Amino acid sequence: MVGANPKFQIADRASRATSPVVSRRALPLRWHWGALAALFVPLSFMLIQCGKAPSAEMLAANTEGAKSRTAKSQTSIVTFDDRFPQPQFADRFPTANESLPQVQRQVALAPQPRAVRTEPVRVASLTPTLTLPRTEREEATTLVSMKSSAFPYFGTNPRSEEPFLNISKGDRKGHRSYGGRVYWQDETYNDSRVLVHVPETFDVRKPGVIVVFFHGNGATLERDVRDRQLVPQQISDSGVNAVLLAPQLAVNAADSSAGKFWQPGGFKRFIDESASHLARLYGDPKSEQAFANLPIVIVGYSGGFLPTAWSLEVGGVPNRVRGVFLLDAVYGELDKFASWIEKNRTGFFVSSYTRYTKRHDQELMQMLRDRGITVTESMDGPLRPGSVVFVKTPDGVTHRDYVTQAWTEHPVKDVLVKMAVTPALTRVAGAPYANR
Repeated sequence: MVGANPKFQIADRASRATSPVVSRRALPLRWHWGALAALFVPLSFMLIQCGKAPSAEMLAANTEGAKSRTAKSQTSIVTFDDRFPQPQFADRFPTANESLPQVQRQVALAPQPRAVRTEPVRVASLTPTLTLPRTEREEATTLVSMKSSAFPYFGTNPRSEEPFLNISKGDRKGHRSYGGRVYWQDETYNDSRVLVHVPETFDVRKPGVIVVFFHGNGATLERDVRDRQLVPQQISDSGVNAVLLAPQLAVNAADSSAGKFWQPGGFKRFIDESASHLARLYGDPKSEQAFANLPIVIVGYSGGFLPTAWSLEVGGVPNRVRGVFLLDAVYGELDKFASWIEKNRTGFFVSSYTRYTKRHDQELMQMLRDRGITVTESMDGPLRPGSVVFVKTPDGVTHRDYVTQAWTEHPVKDVLVKMAVTPALTRVAGAPYANR
């Protein structure tokens, strides 16, 4: 019985065992009172014990039981993270066992709706809070498939005038690089995506630029350009009124082929097609004409020198390119860089280099000096029309990390900031839109 005191039960049984068996009538009166006391005293203690708090042993037992029940119930609870795990943005270029359905490319081309935020508005002290829409443009970064991007490419290599895809194995076609390695078209030269970035603060009605970034060898847009080299972030952090276009070149391969940028007018077709995608991502399709007139800054890193050089030589938009920035990228095509610098004295040219490209950079500097062009070797001060700057970086700076650590941390950001000091290097995007 709950609350019973076992000591009194033991004492009662002991007294009954040792007492002689006698008749009730033979007992004296005092024995009657003793018998009654023996009956009621234990009963009273039992009633008192019922009102006492549980013992430590009972609490311990209940606690262990509660823990057990709680543990069982917790194992059956499905948390929010279990139901809705954090999304992972993995590289999505297809492997040999995968395919890239056309419908995915169509989705990438679909118009991007303007972001809508909501904020609570108190309409009265005694009424509930209403949620009313408030339109506001947010920073946007996405991948868009573009027909005019570098690849796929089925033309010729202008250096050899031979087909670019010069290797075949059954139905597969591939390209043998200058290093002798074979890369297959369906794995390496079949990605037409472009990384497009529009910062939250970008205003198409103000002077601005389009930054075109040509990545180096062994790279993908997501893993390297966006996440490791932080190119979109550097543009946003600069505070400059700029947007980004970064086409995928050879996918994760030691190859610098320029693809469609080898073709005359190829760079112009790429810039023209990008205007509609930038306008959609910006959130106003009417701004397409403004994007079609923005000046351009080309940034080439490492193997990106090849599409940079050919875009300057045959790209078809010489008047719109206001600046060229090479990041340890002068591996060749010196004549094309020197020719553009000589013919475009309204733009700037910056080449920062390590010991790997030092010889070619010094050769290019001498070519320019021989043509009467002033060359400086310091990044102090703003960039102006006609600035030609070569910057040697100290030993210890690695080529792999050069996009985030050159002569300074985040060099893309630094060049944009220095460029923005000179209004002559940018202009209002489009008069009809800017005057609205």
